[in-house]
Amino acid sequence: MGTTRGLQGAYRLGVPDALQVPLWRAIAVFRFASMAFVVVSVIRNIRDYTHPVAAVPAVAVLVLWSAATAALYARPAWRKWPLLVADLLVTLALLLATPWVVGRAALDAGAPTLAVAWQAGPVLTWAVSGGRRRGAVAALILGAADLIVRDKLTQSSITGLMLMLLAGVAVGHVARLTVESEQRLQRAAELEAAGRERERLARGIHDSVLQVLAMVQRRGAHLDGEAGELARLAGEQEAALRALIATSVPAGELAGPDVDLRTVLDRYAAPEVSIAAPATPVLLPAQLAKEVGAAVGAALDNVARHCTAGTRAWVLLEDEPDGVIVSVRDDGPGIAEGRLAEAAGQGRLGVAQSIRGRIADLGGTVEIVSGRGQGTEVELRVPRVTP
Repeated sequence: MGTTRGLQGAYRLGVPDALQVPLWRAIAVFRFASMAFVVVSVIRNIRDYTHPVAAVPAVAVLVLWSAATAALYARPAWRKWPLLVADLLVTLALLLATPWVVGRAALDAGAPTLAVAWQAGPVLTWAVSGGRRRGAVAALILGAADLIVRDKLTQSSITGLMLMLLAGVAVGHVARLTVESEQRLQRAAELEAAGRERERLARGIHDSVLQVLAMVQRRGAHLDGEAGELARLAGEQEAALRALIATSVPAGELAGPDVDLRTVLDRYAAPEVSIAAPATPVLLPAQLAKEVGAAVGAALDNVARHCTAGTRAWVLLEDEPDGVIVSVRDDGPGIAEGRLAEAAGQGRLGVAQSIRGRIADLGGTVEIVSGRGQGTEVELRVPRVTP
């Protein structure tokens, strides 16, 4: 959690490469370590050089450039082509000056070049800045220059080229994975922030505006004249506002494999259908939430199909520790006793399959309470863990 908050803080400050910072620091450490190795190597072999005095300014350039690149690469704005190309050219210049400073005889005797391991620095910077291909290009350029300065092609020189090539490809691959992970983390941070704001607004709206609109609609639904029209408009605005809250952030996008059941049920909100749900998310596995939503949709479809125009329906969602309860109630004419069994016998399986069968597959139960002139209530009980 602390790491996530730190990265969110970095994004707020406009730092888009927080995960790459350790890579650039590691390259700076590598440059100074390899620079120390070059200095020791020059001190040990300078007596055998053809122009030993020229080795001093060459080493000075190497030391100064190591310090300069460590400072410049630490700033994201400088990690562009001018600095990358300059880094490569400085290293090439040291390599190509090696035959004159060190001498062919010393090189043939096994003396290292002026750059030695330090020449891998540009390969690493190109790989981190541009991925595997860019790292491989830098490795091939410097590896070819290293082979050119030597008269004899030895196994050690080929091994050096292959090691640089492998380093460029491997580090470039890691850098690319880091960029992709960083982008996903940034997206997750943005979604989490949007989700928190959406939940805060949803709680406030649910506790105030939606309840007032629902009360106005219920109390004025049977009134005539302007009062009835006001109630109808209140119902429409309640449905529209619920839909807006439900779709402000795509369902399931915040919780990965889990989905907020409220957003699934809110899709059924309409002027004649009121949705009542907790103010906090009701998270269920995506497939489970989908099936529960389908069962509720089937129940509401029965209301629209078998009830008269103007029939109202209410959907109540309750979040329990071990599962959820969804009740669908209407004020229609009700279901006559034995009608459900008769419909199943006639092959009309809307309730038997779309509701009872679907919920039974989830390990839940369905209870239907109805009577003539008393409306119908369908109660769905679904456990959080399916069998």
